Amino acid sequence: METLLTIESPELRYMTVRLAVPQPVAVPVGITAVIGPNGAGKSTLGRILERGWNITTNRITSPRGRLNVRMIEFADIHSLAGIRAGYYQQRYEATMNDDMPTVASVIGEERISTDQWRVWSDRLGLKGIDDKCVNFLSSGELRKVLLINQLVDMPDLLILDNPYIGLDADSRKVLNDTFAALGDAGQSVMLLLPEGDIVPEAVSHFLYMDNMTVGVERDADAQEVIRMRGVTVRYGSRVIIDSIDWCVRRGERWLLTGANGSGKSTLLSLVAADNPQGYNNDIELFGRRRGSGESIWEIKRRIGYISPEMHLYFNGGQSTVLSVVAHGLHDTVGEFTKLREGEADKAMEWLEKCGIAHLADRRFATLSAGEQRMALLARTLIKNPELLILDEPMHGLDARNRARVRTLTEQAAACSTLIYVTHDPSETGISFDGHLSLP
Repeated sequence: METLLTIESPELRYMTVRLAVPQPVAVPVGITAVIGPNGAGKSTLGRILERGWNITTNRITSPRGRLNVRMIEFADIHSLAGIRAGYYQQRYEATMNDDMPTVASVIGEERISTDQWRVWSDRLGLKGIDDKCVNFLSSGELRKVLLINQLVDMPDLLILDNPYIGLDADSRKVLNDTFAALGDAGQSVMLLLPEGDIVPEAVSHFLYMDNMTVGVERDADAQEVIRMRGVTVRYGSRVIIDSIDWCVRRGERWLLTGANGSGKSTLLSLVAADNPQGYNNDIELFGRRRGSGESIWEIKRRIGYISPEMHLYFNGGQSTVLSVVAHGLHDTVGEFTKLREGEADKAMEWLEKCGIAHLADRRFATLSAGEQRMALLARTLIKNPELLILDEPMHGLDARNRARVRTLTEQAAACSTLIYVTHDPSETGISFDGHLSLP
């Protein structure tokens, strides 16, 4: 494959952040997926490739010379029109929207009148959007506008950070088809994707990152997220789980049901690496046999888990709702880990999605059970886990919040492997690939 660029230096620097590069990394022409957990350094790598070429510290070369690299970050998407500060306050107040710019005025009349803009607008389903005020666009529409704005210029390399967030199933398919068309046309694209996201078929090359290191060997590239063979759990003479065989593949949605006391929680404790009997059984998680040298925390950082019992771990502290949600990025209870820049903003975004942004500064322990459940859901979803386990997520919720949970679950299941536990499968509103019923 033709090489687009090569990272030659053993270390890359961007401001105060450093990425390790154990050996030279070549990125070929075409569609590349950079995959890794949250905090692996994917966004930093994208910023370096866009504007951090330096022959002294960041040795990046290309047969084509210095490349025209563009990166689209969606973390602060409303900066397109400079309206982030007032967006939520002004969106629904008609008198405050008189001066809000339209897509045409932000992008430029000359630019949106080009053939390239019209072609991409039609392809991505944005025809007729030019006169729409920017603050009335959905996050999915805003993402498409930013994408089209870069595609018009056809850079040597277009880097997209988390491109699928906020897109519905149809829009994701359109975007996947777009990547395939770009690859066929010789355009190079780099997708920065969290572990567990569904990788488009157009991807021709993979680059893995972890722990601020570029080009790590991936120990869990298997399509099987969970593999259990004859798993049995007993305490004394009491058998809780008896010879369970179970295989969950990447991207699947599984329904887990069973009567009270059937062993559902015990089974999930094996998956979440909480139960020491996992070492006595034939269990593989993310393609790796339990007890083969992995740490519990290596497993947990790839899993998002909410259960009815989880409230108990947070009710005794002084942490605010915002802090509880933000520390979900670090899988910590309490405030022993210092938040990084932007993590509080990200937590606030998830509180908005869960309809509880007004509770951000409240102590978690003072919330109602339903409010706590929504906060813990935000904490679970914030890290975009590879495996999402929802154990009775709608317990104690009113009709409005149940509707929110259905929507968020559907969106999360589009890019994660899902295990959903419930006594009432009809509450989910989604279809499942498999059903495990414990006797």
